[in-house]
Amino acid sequence: MFRTFARAATLLGLVSVAPAAHAAEDYLAPFPAHHVIANIYYVGTKGQANYLITTPKGNILVNSGLEQTLPLTKKSIAALGFKYADTKVLLISHAHFDHDAGSAQVVKETGAKYEVMDADVGVVESGGKTDFQYGDKGGENLYPPVKVARTLHDGDTVDLGGTVLTAHKTPGHTKGCTTWTMDVQDGGKTQHVVIVGSPNVNPGYVLVGNKKYPAIADDYKKTFQVLKALPADVFLGAHGDYYGLPAKYAKLKPGGANPFIDQAGYKAYVAERQDTFEKELARQKAGGGPKQP
Repeated sequence: MFRTFARAATLLGLVSVAPAAHAAEDYLAPFPAHHVIANIYYVGTKGQANYLITTPKGNILVNSGLEQTLPLTKKSIAALGFKYADTKVLLISHAHFDHDAGSAQVVKETGAKYEVMDADVGVVESGGKTDFQYGDKGGENLYPPVKVARTLHDGDTVDLGGTVLTAHKTPGHTKGCTTWTMDVQDGGKTQHVVIVGSPNVNPGYVLVGNKKYPAIADDYKKTFQVLKALPADVFLGAHGDYYGLPAKYAKLKPGGANPFIDQAGYKAYVAERQDTFEKELARQKAGGGPKQP
């Protein structure tokens, strides 16, 4: 399994600067469950980010993660004093196995309502088989299919127990990649939370003349327009390395400043990812093939 996962980790570009084996280790490695801000908690692993959003009417889980790491997520939820069985809504950042392979089990065990962005619904319900890039590659890219309870569209909201999340369609990485936003109150101040779906161009992605996804380059351009326009105080993402999780977690101190409030970091991240995309697009337009793992 480890070797197969390492291969898939390379294909998905899970850790862009690390060998596949290291990426696999990070995705399977526990990370301390912790409070982020207000009613948002981190319950993911070292390399893959899952979030628990608590409400008086039950809880929302953002990303189910891998089938292999779901037991770690359950332990993290329990360690924070919450119940996995209270999961009422399941959301994802996008339909890649590292974010949704455990979804069928979550739905089966908790009865959570699975809500997915329109263009990713078919991929989720096929268990990854209809993904434009990885559907024909098999292995860890495929996972148990699960029926989606609600199809989301750009701008739709998810409301539970007074907590409202807004789904922003930020496609390219997948056709239905979703960036989630919500406002929270912290110390008498409103903080705008952004959970970035993914603006990454994975190894093997064809940006010019992609027959399975002709609009891929235009979709990435739209995504960067959306991301740059979002008000972002609290910067989170589908992977901890998007927002420097290990370093920020180390700075968490009782009564201290919240390191996850990082407007400058968010803007810098989006600018760097856009620059990387534009350089790769220009390279492919000049006749270069897609970057390889």
